[in-house]
Amino acid sequence: MASKAFQMTKSERAFDIFLYVFLTLVMIVTLYPFLNVLAISLNESTDTVRGGIYIWPRAFTLENYERIFSYTGLIQGFKISLLRTISGTLLGLISASMLAFTLSRPEFRARKFVSVFLALTMYFSGGMVPMYILMRDMNLIGTFWIYILPGAVSAFNVFIIRSFMDGLPFALQESAKLDGANDFKIFYKIILPLCKPVLATIALFLAVGQWNEWFTTYLYNGNKAHLTTLQYELMKVLATTNQGSGMVNANDMAQQMAQISPESIKMAITIVVTVPILVVYPFLQKYFVGGMTLGAVKA
Repeated sequence: MASKAFQMTKSERAFDIFLYVFLTLVMIVTLYPFLNVLAISLNESTDTVRGGIYIWPRAFTLENYERIFSYTGLIQGFKISLLRTISGTLLGLISASMLAFTLSRPEFRARKFVSVFLALTMYFSGGMVPMYILMRDMNLIGTFWIYILPGAVSAFNVFIIRSFMDGLPFALQESAKLDGANDFKIFYKIILPLCKPVLATIALFLAVGQWNEWFTTYLYNGNKAHLTTLQYELMKVLATTNQGSGMVNANDMAQQMAQISPESIKMAITIVVTVPILVVYPFLQKYFVGGMTLGAVKA
């Protein structure tokens, strides 16, 4: 009996060792690409061409970042990207949560029609040309609102939040009505505080999407220097380094980047774009898993 118990203990210990080794390998595989990118971005440009850089820079330097941040359009792009990320996330949360709350109400007779209509927008779109014509007719081209209004309502986000709200006890709303609360007060005082997990999850989706998006700037505001975004400016830097200093480019970055290898610039750009989101994510991570799991209970 004692021998059997000892064998079970050895098996459990072996499993624990295997689990620790496996998780360590997973951690290494997960962190290595980021550490490699960081090491290359901090390595001297001429030395980077030799290769062989893994998780530690061979010739440490901040020259790559100095060259990037010396670009005059970068600061303005950072301001616009930050402003559009904050504004787009807040407006997206407000519009999606209010529409989800409306669709979650049993007394709303058109809930099925509106739900089907929203679902169709997830599968069909008018295309780029009709979208451009619509933005032109709404006088949004060349304005900051082109970044905010077209994506203010996302059908996917509405369905996720509505599913979460459907899982909340409806008795809470009924008791609030008996106490004299109107629909807005029920939404603001009762529903929203209970929806923190799913709202944090949607906020992360919206923030990442707004922060990383550059094609809208390229399509609608490419010639508006005061409305440029960080990703669009860094994309131009990357395109310049890919073209090489021997090709003609109207952008002044051709001369500024002449002494830096494209690989170093690519890695530095990747770090600059990624770090802000990495800073925000830990504050929302505790809500992320719970929000997605609970929000997906009902369809």
